[in-house]
Amino acid sequence: MPPRAAPSERQKRLGAELRKMRLAARASTEYAAGLLGVDRAKISNMESGVRIITPDRLRTLAISYACTNDDYVDALVAMAEDKERGWWEEYRGILPAGMLDVAELEWHAARVRTVQVVHLPALLQIEDYARGIFNATVPKLSPLRVEQGIAHRMARQKIFDRPDPVPYLAYIHEAALRMRFGGPQATRQQLTRLAERSEQDGVDVRIIPTTVSDFPGAGHAMLYADGPVPPLDTVQLDSAIGPVFTAADDQLAKYRTHLDWMDKAALSPAASRDLILTVACEI
Repeated sequence: MPPRAAPSERQKRLGAELRKMRLAARASTEYAAGLLGVDRAKISNMESGVRIITPDRLRTLAISYACTNDDYVDALVAMAEDKERGWWEEYRGILPAGMLDVAELEWHAARVRTVQVVHLPALLQIEDYARGIFNATVPKLSPLRVEQGIAHRMARQKIFDRPDPVPYLAYIHEAALRMRFGGPQATRQQLTRLAERSEQDGVDVRIIPTTVSDFPGAGHAMLYADGPVPPLDTVQLDSAIGPVFTAADDQLAKYRTHLDWMDKAALSPAASRDLILTVACEI
């Protein structure tokens, strides 16, 4: 099979885990190539996500690298076996690849937790509110590109409607409730929808009130996607140039600490819902 021209973030992550296993075993690319009967370049391409690896070859490497975490290896094999075309592929070549990578990350997550300070969570947005956000970008997007972005954002919410909904927890600063993207009417409708969504099974919305004096980190938006096993967790951060993904152990530990702080500082689900509806009435 020919190499991929542009591997997705998930495909690159599988390759990175292969490399991590090899380095942990202190094995060379020559050694790995000899195990699989291929040249070194193909090992490098597998480890960068450019070339696919079959489940059998993955298990061969894991055994030879003496990886004893069976759950971890099984999760990697499942990633290698996954050939299903995700709904987000409909937007390939239309929207930036990073937007598709976020959708794929959410779809395959065992749980999603997010922290939002300015915007309400994308997975809980209504169209008019999302339109206000897309219209506030620099440089300004074309009307067609705005509508394509909104359609993709609404499609991401499929994770709540499938037979096995992804558990979702959103920590939202009170300041985000008061931002009027799309105008007052759209914001009121958005807050009402947010309150309704918070009562849905598997959806937990917690508000961090402005009375809380401290806030960890740089105050940027963050998504923490639990993998099928902890070593496959991923953090996605928003930036002006698109989503940034990290899976380094020290970074994951830092953001788990951030989430623990949020959990202690945020209002209860019921109190959060009351505050959301109170702000909606004030607009």
